[in-house]
Amino acid sequence: MSPLATALASCDMLLIDGLHAFDFTCDDSGLTVECMDGRQHRRWSFTPEQLAAAVGANDEWQLNDAQGEHRLVCMSAFRAPDEDDDEPDLDEPADR
Repeated sequence: MSPLATALASCDMLLIDGLHAFDFTCDDSGLTVECMDGRQHRRWSFTPEQLAAAVGANDEWQLNDAQGEHRLVCMSAFRAPDEDDDEPDLDEPADR
């Protein structure tokens, strides 16, 4: 597995060419990224060889395809804490 593929396995959001993308797949066939840019649907596909040739470290990567050079940033999405623990259970009587 390439270093970029390893980084992709632990992230749940990408920034590609300045656009946020939540819809991406990285597997043995390569990387596919899709997102909306205003009303335009954008799609990028990278082969395993292109992933292996990516230059970068940690979360920031530079990779190339037939259209040119792309900047990719691996990110973790912010998640709200579970609020279920703070709310009383309606099935149990409240303490009085």
